Amino acid sequence: MIRNKQKGFALVLSLVLLLAMSLMGGALIVIASSDHQGNNSSDEYQQTFYVAETALMQGEKSLLDKMLGPINTASGVRDTDGRFIPRNQELTDPAPNQTPCYKSFRNLTRAADFRVIEQVENQNFYDLIQPIFTDSTFPLNPTVDTAAAIRAEEEKLQRFRYEFFSVNSGTATYKGTGISLKKTSGATQRQGSAYRIYGCGMMGNVNNPEILVPLETIVILSH
Repeated sequence: MIRNKQKGFALVLSLVLLLAMSLMGGALIVIASSDHQGNNSSDEYQQTFYVAETALMQGEKSLLDKMLGPINTASGVRDTDGRFIPRNQELTDPAPNQTPCYKSFRNLTRAADFRVIEQVENQNFYDLIQPIFTDSTFPLNPTVDTAAAIRAEEEKLQRFRYEFFSVNSGTATYKGTGISLKKTSGATQRQGSAYRIYGCGMMGNVNNPEILVPLETIVILSH
């Protein structure tokens, strides 16, 4: 009888150990999967942040093109004809579209008379960097077959969009430096136009993005 009881106890113990090992294995699989998803989410957020920074740079470039004139792609020189100081739109013009990017800035007024200089929406980030992928020197190491990886990266980057809009905040002073024969010369206060640029990087559908990163910056341009 004692020997039979020991055999029964060994069977129960084996089943308990098997169950414990199964639970531990399942837990390890869940943890590994969560870490993988977390790394992917972190990479996607980081890429969206870079796209938002690109939106700010595009907004600043647009302001410079208006104030200084656009750069002629053939000569590399700015075309100064028709340049002007960017101003907010008149009240007769349409108000800014209430996009998810626009709504993400809680510090903006929602008044009906709020106007911006311009609002550029739903821009494909891949369109900006597409020439890199078509350059004959890319990839840098042609001996390595990376065609599949490059195509996968292109498809991934096509999921990202950006938007920006800018506002003329009025005049502002800034310090300008120069060279003078006077010993007392130094930094002088000058007047310029202050602009706020709001930019967003988005992943997925622009109307309901999976990830949205809003950024803003202030730029002062001299007259």
